[in-house]
Amino acid sequence: MDIRVVFARNLKHYREERGMTQAALAAAMDVDRAHVSAMERQEQNVTIVTLQKVADALGVEASQLLAKLE
Repeated sequence: MDIRVVFARNLKHYREERGMTQAALAAAMDVDRAHVSAMERQEQNVTIVTLQKVADALGVEASQLLAKLE
């Protein structure tokens, strides 16, 4: 499976699990909501720095965002 698909699914999963909107996550990351939306739609190639920002904002390990959820 494409790593962008895995990341996008995990991003949305953990965001929704925490009851966060895209806007709330964007604010926590200090980015625009459209950036979060693009990541969830697999339209954004994420840098490792952004990966860590997402993980920190969601309170998960970066590796959790790249691992297939069962």
